[in-house]
Amino acid sequence: MNTTTLLLALALCWPLGPPAPDIVRPWQPPTGPYAPGHRGIDLAAPEGTTVHAPADGTVTFAGPVGGRGVLTLTLPHTGTPPLRTTFSPVTPLTRTGDHVRAGTPLARVAPGTHCPETCLHWGLLRGKQYLDPLLLLHRAPSRLLPLLS
Repeated sequence: MNTTTLLLALALCWPLGPPAPDIVRPWQPPTGPYAPGHRGIDLAAPEGTTVHAPADGTVTFAGPVGGRGVLTLTLPHTGTPPLRTTFSPVTPLTRTGDHVRAGTPLARVAPGTHCPETCLHWGLLRGKQYLDPLLLLHRAPSRLLPLLS
């Protein structure tokens, strides 16, 4: 089963909002493991904004990395290795080992971001492969509307 098929079976939501947050910087996949790129998306969020679990999962890391708070949520039943979604910079409200449901408060956005304004960096990985976190969201299919003259 591919990643897209697995994601359709999950209960998924934005980690911020509603309403859906503005995307400050989109995902830009690197061309190689050490190449430049943006390995996630940046979402506009003032300091203190609550970060919610986008799906049911287990908190597999909650602590500092390089001086910033990071939280990793592992999503069960999403293949081998399972998908992991990451959030930074945050102040965790949950602990490693906590099992959470989609929509559960996980953390609060902390200062110390790489954005011009405070933001939340949201990442998605399968093993060491970075993926676009927007794959986690059910979005309505595109459709053409009549052109009004």
